[in-house]
Amino acid sequence: MKEVTVMVPQIVRVKKKKVLLQDIVRITGDDKALVKRLLSGVFYQFPKEQAQKKVFTAWKLVEILTRLEPGITVNVLGEASFIVEYLPPGKSAGGQWWKAAFVCMAVFFGGAFSIMTFNQDVDVAKVFALLYGLAGYREKPGIPFMEIGYSVGLAVGIIVFFNHFSRLRLDADPTPLEVQMRTYEKEVNEAIMENADREGKVD
Repeated sequence: MKEVTVMVPQIVRVKKKKVLLQDIVRITGDDKALVKRLLSGVFYQFPKEQAQKKVFTAWKLVEILTRLEPGITVNVLGEASFIVEYLPPGKSAGGQWWKAAFVCMAVFFGGAFSIMTFNQDVDVAKVFALLYGLAGYREKPGIPFMEIGYSVGLAVGIIVFFNHFSRLRLDADPTPLEVQMRTYEKEVNEAIMENADREGKVD
């Protein structure tokens, strides 16, 4: 019986809508011709010309391999589930340069503001008064543009960072809140299993 070993990564990024097996996994085996045939097989076709992610199971991978070559034995190494991310031509995983520039500016000014408020015992009003003085104002101006910018920036920052509002979501990635909830669920499940094992209640 012919046998192959498949190494499955956690995430793979592809540039083509038609995903071949050679684009996502490594296959090894004694029969080199068989391995070559399997690697050239089609794994999945993304329906739309837009960046997206899709989760697959190792079982799906085994199903496709056995359909391409009936009768083979497939040994899977690596992840039980994996992600295939499609990035259309012109897109990059790191984002555009302006995004990096914006993040650098936000970190710089945000860090400076945090240090100033820390040194003033988190007295934001006093920090604003000092900044107005540095800007040449002897008194607080009629339009408190620093307070307005601070309020708007805080709201926008929360919306962008937490990315948790369904109609305003920037992408399909899990939000920080969702990631923490999944981490919590995983730890709860592990605690339940450990408690059952200690109490001898595992069937």
